[in-house]
Amino acid sequence: MKTVYGWRHCAGYLAGACFMFLAAGAFAQQNYPQRTVRLVVPSSPGGGTDISARLLAPRLSEYLGQQVIVENRPGAGTMIGGEAVARATPDGYTLLMGISTLAINPAIYRKVPYDAIKDLAPISQAVALSNVLVIHPSLPPRTLKDFIAFAEARPGQLNFASAGVGTSPHLSFELFLVMTGLKITHIPYKGSGPGVVDLVAGHVPMMMPNMLSAQPHIKANRLRALGVTGTKRASGAQDIPTIAEAGVPGYEAAQWYGVLAPAGTPREIIVKLHGMVVRALQSDDVKKRLLTDGADPVGSSPEEFAAFIRAETDKWARVVKAAGIKQE
Repeated sequence: MKTVYGWRHCAGYLAGACFMFLAAGAFAQQNYPQRTVRLVVPSSPGGGTDISARLLAPRLSEYLGQQVIVENRPGAGTMIGGEAVARATPDGYTLLMGISTLAINPAIYRKVPYDAIKDLAPISQAVALSNVLVIHPSLPPRTLKDFIAFAEARPGQLNFASAGVGTSPHLSFELFLVMTGLKITHIPYKGSGPGVVDLVAGHVPMMMPNMLSAQPHIKANRLRALGVTGTKRASGAQDIPTIAEAGVPGYEAAQWYGVLAPAGTPREIIVKLHGMVVRALQSDDVKKRLLTDGADPVGSSPEEFAAFIRAETDKWARVVKAAGIKQE
């Protein structure tokens, strides 16, 4: 009899403790956030991902009532930063400024240390933008057709920079090479920022960085733009033609960034963060800066963003196969 009483007493205690734990969890979700939130950028400072994150962070800090700090975790084709978030506690205090490589890496690398679809919870696609084919002003071509003729006369003699193997600037250029038949050697950098710095300095002659990284240098005549990679001209650069209209019909490659959390993050927190991200993207200063630099604010729902990532994963798998790029 004592044993039964003891068991019931223990069960009652455990049930009470469990209730208190769940209640504490619910309270924490309702009062989220209660401390600093980290927004991890999986690339170097100065690139489009970093620029977008640093545009959003001050607004998110204001709306959430807690500081949102940007933390750069570059390396391994953005997989170091991605894994750090995928393996983080799913409590809303560690977020990822995701990039197109989430959809590209499975086609490029044999072993990706996380599954972007299963291990991350999409919050919202934040930005859509084109990359842009830019060359150092010391090169003679003034148009894309001139550039193609210039490169055709120098097979294997020219180099192009990228933000790293498998990044959007890399694959955008590879797709361009497949469609034109040009032979240009790839020089990977650890992020768009360092690549653009060397391009402006004349250490590499060409690159396809995103518009956010390139536009200030284009406006200052430090780089010459020959064409954007999207299906339409960039919002803040209507004078730059698309690559498709400038000489390579059918060419299209887009770049994007979005906010994600570790899988398992409570739905209430995802919904709250989604509302804050959309609100930040619609704020006058953020929206104006993005549009001026040739990027478009998006603000999709978590479900829309998840479907978009799946579609992008399928698309870039086909591009990598067509380009004959071997997995690393």
